[in-house]
Amino acid sequence: MTAQTGEPPLAGLRTVVTGASSGIGRAIAVAFAAAGARVGLGFWRSSEAARELANELGAPHPLLQADLSTADGCASIVRDAFGALEHVDVWVNNAGADVLTGEAARWPAEHKLQALLELDLKATIRCSRLVAARMRPGGCILNLGWDHATVDGMAGDDPELFAAVKAGVLGFSKSFARSVAPDVRVNVLCPGWIETAFGAGADRDFYDEVAASTPLRRWGRPEDVAGAAVWLASPAAGFVTGQAINLNGGVVG
Repeated sequence: MTAQTGEPPLAGLRTVVTGASSGIGRAIAVAFAAAGARVGLGFWRSSEAARELANELGAPHPLLQADLSTADGCASIVRDAFGALEHVDVWVNNAGADVLTGEAARWPAEHKLQALLELDLKATIRCSRLVAARMRPGGCILNLGWDHATVDGMAGDDPELFAAVKAGVLGFSKSFARSVAPDVRVNVLCPGWIETAFGAGADRDFYDEVAASTPLRRWGRPEDVAGAAVWLASPAAGFVTGQAINLNGGVVG
């Protein structure tokens, strides 16, 4: 609650979260709704999970289905979001390619790179530009990065690809924040080791090693990222733009 009014921090705001059907996106959508926002729930293939979330949150949180790996899909979700919500105050570019679990974990590196470029980087750029052009003054865009792309990096085939793409998200966001200021704020959430599907299926020794090497001695939870997202989207962060917030329990600075 805000100290001045006693209202929820996002009361009355109309927001969109892409990739809202699971993991971090789901947690952000739930937190935004709890904070008083009306939330457009973006998804692509996970229609059942998206409907379950919509039912859990109740009306009036519209479902927005689109394939954001294409330019047409990005245009359609922005168009549908403004149609369903009339205007958008906060947009969260959370949707990303999962190249670490299931069949995708066995994809060739070139296939993984293409998926990450299309969904994590290009969709972030496309949606940010389309949304900012229609936002009213005071709007906020939150993009999803990665803590290791901001500071130390990480060895390995998958981390190399992920770091390269998320560094692109960071560089774009910092530049875009200057382009759209003062009307729209743009910031980046940079999660570290978060207990999403990858964390849940991780080898136990690796899981314990990550927890032990984290100053706060645990993996992060999607709700940890969601709490930061609520703050960045709220008036309390009204003087914050062009910043990257690491959410990693102190693993990297």
